[in-house]
Parts: sequence; C-alpha cells; structure tokens
Amino acid sequence: MSSRNPSPAPPMSLNDRIDHDDDDLLQRLHRDLVDSYDEELEMEIDDRDLVSPSGAPSDAEREAQRLERSRYFRELLRLQSELVKLQDWVAATRHRVVILFEGRDSAGKGGAIKRITQRLNPRVCRVVALPAPNDRERTQWYFQRYVSHLPAGGEIVLFDRSWYNRAGVEKVMGFCSEADVEEFFRSVPEFEKMLVRSGIQLIKYWFSITDEEQHLRFLGRIHDPLKQWKLSPMDLESRRRWEEYTKAKETMLERTHIPEAPWWVVQAVDKKRARLNCIAHLLGQMPYHEVERPTVTLPERVRHADYLRHPVPEHMIVPEIY
Repeated sequence: MSSRNPSPAPPMSLNDRIDHDDDDLLQRLHRDLVDSYDEELEMEIDDRDLVSPSGAPSDAEREAQRLERSRYFRELLRLQSELVKLQDWVAATRHRVVILFEGRDSAGKGGAIKRITQRLNPRVCRVVALPAPNDRERTQWYFQRYVSHLPAGGEIVLFDRSWYNRAGVEKVMGFCSEADVEEFFRSVPEFEKMLVRSGIQLIKYWFSITDEEQHLRFLGRIHDPLKQWKLSPMDLESRRRWEEYTKAKETMLERTHIPEAPWWVVQAVDKKRARLNCIAHLLGQMPYHEVERPTVTLPERVRHADYLRHPVPEHMIVPEIY
C-alpha cells in the first residue's frame, strides 16, 4: 500500500480570516466580561461562610444558597447598571450629591459603599473616609474639614462616616464635652439647610443591626485573618458601650431628622439585602434618566514602516509564577 502525504489545507480567504478574527475577538470580549463579573465573587470573600461546626450543608441547603446567591448577583448587576445611568445624569446636569453612611461598627456601611462605587467613574463618584482630626483641625470650626470635600457640579460624594462622629463616637468616648455636643445639635440643622439651599442634595443613611448580629460579626473578624485589621481598640470599646451608643443614636436621629435632609434607616442584619435596598432607595431619590451618548468608533491605529519596538530587559519583567 503506497502512502500519500495529506493534501495541504487550502489557504483561508480574506473573508474567512475576518470571520475567524471576529470569532476570536468575541471570545476574548466574553472572557473579559466574565473576569469583570468575577470581581463580584472576589468581593464576596468578605461575606464567605466558614464550614459550620455541625457539618457541611445538605444538598438541598446548598442548592437554596446557590439560587439565592444567583438572584442577588442578578439584581445587584441590574441596580449597578442603573447607577451608571444615574452617574451620567449627574455629570450631564451638573447635579451635586452628598450621601452620608452612618451606623455602628461592622454594620455594613463599607460593603454598601463598595457596591455603589464599583462600576462608577471615580472622577464623578468618590468616597471620603476621614481619619481622626489632628491637632490643628481640632481648633477649627467643627465642619471645616468636611467642607473641603463637598462636591462640585457633576459629582457624587459618599462619606464613610461624617460630621455625625460628634453625635456618636466623640460623645460616647468622651472625646468632646457635652457643650460641644449641644452646640453640634444646634448647628448641624442649619449647616445642612445651607448645603441644600446651595443646591447640594443631601441623603443620610443609618445602617441598623442588632446586638446579636454585631456580636457575631466581631467574632468573625477576630477569627478571620483577612478581617482582623478591621478591629481596633475603639471597636472593642464600642462593643462594651452598646447601650450608650444606642442612646446617642436615638438622640441624633431625633434632633437631626429635618425635612431638608431626613434620615433613612437601612435594616442591615442581612448584608446583601441591605445593599440592594439601599441602592434601590438611592436611585429613587433623583429624577435621573438615561443620557444619550455619542456613538463610539474605535479609530485605526497609525502604523509606520520605520517603527521598531524595543524589547524590555529581562531584569525588568515580573516573574510569571502563576
């Protein structure tokens, strides 16, 4: 039997090559999209459940958890797409928005802020999380260090804790006098009314959790190496003074809930529901609509025959250990 070499494959036509390149491009775009959604899974590490001491969940429990998680991600992505529309509307109308996030330690403020800002432009939507005031700031007008972070036209500013520190941690921990607290309560309604009169929309959220839930979350931080950095001596002391914080919160809500800037309480024992409810409520606070964008066309890259790309020296390349 004589052996014959197989006939070489016919060369691809130009149209075939274009179709092949298009398929490859679509696959790469799809992989990139999946990678971006995986960011959600990475962020959910904060909420991961360790294996229960009573054993692994049953098949039925695992399936129920999978369905619940799937519903959560679908709804979160839908709401985040609306946040992008809101962002475009704020930028187009030059609207100014301030959103305050307050609540006890471990109430879930940071997690909600992450999900709000995750897909937004940081030049439009930015987060302010100020440290304790320094010696100079302690001698200034109390609101002075917050004023410099207020938004310009077309900006959204999210305060991860705010000037309400005076009514909470500063009062409970004795970092200010009773006279300071009373002056704060006299001043803050006027301060916020001034912001609103100037054209700034002010939205205030209080994330509410139970005594038992905070206890559980603190234990989670103590036993999780990835969360231990979140625990400070102040957090532990706040746990001991739960009732004092409750009284301070009740006084704060009573004396600073004004028509121009009311408080909104987010039930936050269930973190995922709290995030979805907060985002849905936030979207309802502004009459935004989809802003038409011009069609984007990717320009052809300019190529020059005399251009040569110089190789990168080996010693500059990060080792590919993965």
